[in-house]
Amino acid sequence: MTTIPEHGHITRVHAPDGVSPGTGFSHVVWGTGRFIAVSGQCAFDEKGEVVGEGDAAAQARQVFENLRRCLAAAGATFDDVVKLTYFVTDVAHLPVVRAARAAVIAADRVPASSAVQVAALVRPEPLLEVEAFAVVPEAGRDH
Repeated sequence: MTTIPEHGHITRVHAPDGVSPGTGFSHVVWGTGRFIAVSGQCAFDEKGEVVGEGDAAAQARQVFENLRRCLAAAGATFDDVVKLTYFVTDVAHLPVVRAARAAVIAADRVPASSAVQVAALVRPEPLLEVEAFAVVPEAGRDH
């Protein structure tokens, strides 16, 4: 089993004994501290307009920027993320979603993840939505 403790408050297990190693995700992640749930983010700008209509890569970059802003509002960063759930209208978009994630999350700090292809999202223009769960250290503890 590969267990990687990080920050003192988050531990990631990339490959539990008897489980095939994940490609780009950790099978198990846990932490101690304050739990943060970030609602699914689509590629909307601050005015509610879609960024990158028809362009999954541009939308993925905007989604991760929106996630970054939401995490920051709670005093968290991508280092604190323990779970991401991807909702895509076509699984063919996953490589560009992974590339956008790789731009903000180090390969040795990948969270647990799930990906689901869906028939539709909240509006017809978004091609993907990503929700996040994070854990930040208790106040007064090192990050």
